[in-house]
Amino acid sequence: MTLAETGFNLIDGTPTTFGQFAGKVVLVVNVASKCGLTPQYAALEELQNKYESRGFTVVGFPTDQFKQELKSEGDIAEFCSMNYGVTFPLASKIMVNGKNRHELYKVLTKSKDRMGLSGPILWNFEKFLVLPNGEIHRFRPTTLPDDQAIVDLIEANLPA
Repeated sequence: MTLAETGFNLIDGTPTTFGQFAGKVVLVVNVASKCGLTPQYAALEELQNKYESRGFTVVGFPTDQFKQELKSEGDIAEFCSMNYGVTFPLASKIMVNGKNRHELYKVLTKSKDRMGLSGPILWNFEKFLVLPNGEIHRFRPTTLPDDQAIVDLIEANLPA
């Protein structure tokens, strides 16, 4: 299965595939509402607002893998909207590690970070920047969404 063929449900239950983002620069992030890194939602939304009109989107994948996510999709959507004004797409909760790892994360976790390491998701807010050509760049949780390395890659891969 290719990345584009990988299916998932949006937080409202609507089925889709990663192919809906073909031709875009996409920042995939596993998110959680009760994590010390949750304030990263603000920077993710800023990126969304700044670059969306040029072919960029953030896609948040809530996970309770690290026991820091709310119980229901409705609660997650409300939390993100009320506290951070999130407008980017959110998926239904998934598992990002282990035998029940979502198909998307089976592909993404093969990507290496700046230190050349691949493998399991270490924590919430791990980021994968998927370029229109299919190239994937991995950034660990403590790398902020507006880190210059991420911004430079976004800007270099958007249409002029």
